[in-house]
Amino acid sequence: MNEVPRAPEPLPPVVSTPALTPPMTQRRRRWPRVLLMLLVLAGGAAGLAWWMGWPPFARVSQSAAPAGGFGPSGGPRGRGAPPVPVSAVAAATRDLPIFLDALGTVQASNTITIVPQVSGRLIEVAFREGQDVQAGDVLVRLDPRSYQATLDQAIATRAQRVAQLANARLDLTRYTQLVRNNGASQQTLDTQRATVAQLEAQLQYDEATIAQAQVQLDYTTIRSPIDGRVGLRQVDVGNFVQTSSTGIVVVTQVRPIAVNFTLPQQTLPQVTEAIAAGPVPVSIRLGESAMPRPDGAAPPADPTGTLVTVDNQVDQATGTIRLKALFPNEDQRLWPGAFVNVRMQVTTLRGATIIPLVAVQRGPDGAFVFVVQQDNTVEQRPIVLGVMQGTDAVAMRGLRPGETVVTSGALRLAQGSAVQVAEAVQPPPRPAGAGGGGRRRQGGANAPEGGNRPAATPPAGTPGQTAPSAPSTQTPAGGSPAQPPASATPTQAPGAAAPAQTPTGGAPAQAPAAATPAQAPAAGAARP
Repeated sequence: MNEVPRAPEPLPPVVSTPALTPPMTQRRRRWPRVLLMLLVLAGGAAGLAWWMGWPPFARVSQSAAPAGGFGPSGGPRGRGAPPVPVSAVAAATRDLPIFLDALGTVQASNTITIVPQVSGRLIEVAFREGQDVQAGDVLVRLDPRSYQATLDQAIATRAQRVAQLANARLDLTRYTQLVRNNGASQQTLDTQRATVAQLEAQLQYDEATIAQAQVQLDYTTIRSPIDGRVGLRQVDVGNFVQTSSTGIVVVTQVRPIAVNFTLPQQTLPQVTEAIAAGPVPVSIRLGESAMPRPDGAAPPADPTGTLVTVDNQVDQATGTIRLKALFPNEDQRLWPGAFVNVRMQVTTLRGATIIPLVAVQRGPDGAFVFVVQQDNTVEQRPIVLGVMQGTDAVAMRGLRPGETVVTSGALRLAQGSAVQVAEAVQPPPRPAGAGGGGRRRQGGANAPEGGNRPAATPPAGTPGQTAPSAPSTQTPAGGSPAQPPASATPTQAPGAAAPAQTPTGGAPAQAPAAATPAQAPAAGAARP
């Protein structure tokens, strides 16, 4: 069957978009490149300005910079800056003892382990644990009956030998007379002489047997061989003890007492020189670890002794030398087996210039100190250090006795910095019967004269820092800047009462207790 062909369906209309013009397409593709080139040029210009020192990257020349440079916060330090509060001390001339410190072990002068020399049953303990005993005091007793019987037997045997010897000597006398009268032969006389000599030898043997039995009997009573202190008992009454037992008790001699310690082999020349010069004092630093007493009393002085000897060889494994010191230990503060801190004085520096070790600063060129001048400025002066002992240091060169060196606050100082030396604050004498009060007011009776009390230094980068000649003002929270009080001048003495000013904002502002030139205003303070 033939189908009638259908008419073709019309295609949907094509919406034609206007083609972008070539200039617009090129413009859109080119603007990222232009922006990147502008950024590169700007960065290069900024780097060139920083390298050449053009504004705003201009460098401050040394002639234009304030004396002393800048502080940690970027503010000037030195001349023209507020005085830096510091503490300082004067270099002193005195004798400085040189010590060698070591760790030592306390050892008893004599340590005796009481071991029985005969076997037997323990029948008595004659001491208390921890008792101080003298040489010869009875400690324990063993059952002596068997040893007493042996001694009695030896004594009886000796008596028998004595009787036999007496009879033999009488017979010898008779045979001697008979031989002279030809009543007996010479052989009989010789035999009798041999019998007498044999009995004399047997008598000596019996005496030795008696002595041995007496010694064995004496061993049943054990006595202390030294003056000392007994420890804990190891064997109780009723036990059978032998010569192979570990021991009944230990006796130690603690007066005097010894301390063994070691030092590096490099210190051996100093030690030998000190021994050649005379007795070497040695002390035990017990006060550092002493517990506070309930009554608040100060602990007794550290024990002091004398160096006895130095070992005859250096320990190759550790490179140290062993030493031994002896202490009287009358108060028995030293105990065998304890670890102690030993300090030995090897020499004394006479007339040395001494400064505190905290005053020494380190720099690229070595050690230096800040010396306070007469005009309250500091001089950065290099020094040559000698021996450093504890908290003291010896200035060999570069510092004269009497010159004042800065001990704290040196991190904010440089050559020529103005300083304000703080004096030690002494507490005021409390009246009799006065109770403990609250916090002491600043700038009281103990403040330095003339208002030279060191004021608190503002933190680095505090806004609103004023010049030394301008007083500071405080702004209450949420208020307007307060007017400076009439009495708050830069020379006002600390602690002087100043009337409070009422700011424009309303709430009254409290005047500062001491308006010193170096005092920093609070946050939000305005310049006068």
